[in-house]
Amino acid sequence: MRKVIIIPARYASTRFPGKPLAILWGKPIIQHVYERALESGIKDVYVATDDERIFSKIKEFGGNVILTSKDHTCGTERVAEACNILGLDEEDLIINLQGDQPLFPPEYFFLLIKPLLFSSQIQISTLATPINNIKDLENPNKVKVVTDKEGKALYFSRSPIPYFRPPGNEPLYLKHIGIYAYQKSFLDKFVKLSPGQLELSEKLEQLRALEYGYKIAVTIVPKDILEVDTPEDLEYIKNLRRE
Repeated sequence: MRKVIIIPARYASTRFPGKPLAILWGKPIIQHVYERALESGIKDVYVATDDERIFSKIKEFGGNVILTSKDHTCGTERVAEACNILGLDEEDLIINLQGDQPLFPPEYFFLLIKPLLFSSQIQISTLATPINNIKDLENPNKVKVVTDKEGKALYFSRSPIPYFRPPGNEPLYLKHIGIYAYQKSFLDKFVKLSPGQLELSEKLEQLRALEYGYKIAVTIVPKDILEVDTPEDLEYIKNLRRE
């Protein structure tokens, strides 16, 4: 069973066009993400993109890159096409790493894939981290997740969940970290499923898996991962090195 990290990357971001090629500490963001992936110890790392500019930049720094269709509606579809181009086997383990996480901790990769290695009942694995401030809890761009007692996802939402009705102890709020691991056999099934009503409502692709009855393992990690969604996020991360 191979372990493969695929980083979907597109140029036409609504909030930050050209984001993968934006420079952070002397390198494009996508190069930082790629190098973090290699630090995991997983040797098979690829960028999947539909843009010639991103393709050329990956080649320039010596990375592996796959040119995919421009017709995909989400990163998961792009990852699925890349897996087929690579000729991966059904049992191979795929990690879908977002291209806007230049500070992703390499030690989190094993925590991500561990549930899939030890349970055949899990189809998808992902990460979450405790929310420690009201701003993130109320921010619809920070996706929240609730789990059962075994760590399986019950629901993902842009709204604060669970609802807390005093008195009593306030619940542990969890922010979802957008990285996924699954076997290629599941990925092939997933991309053929029609979007569900919950997914269409929340605009959260992972809800499709829950609506169709698949199990998502959620591993809680101690600290959040800064993402680059906007130019302001990039400036904030740049300034971290000066502090």
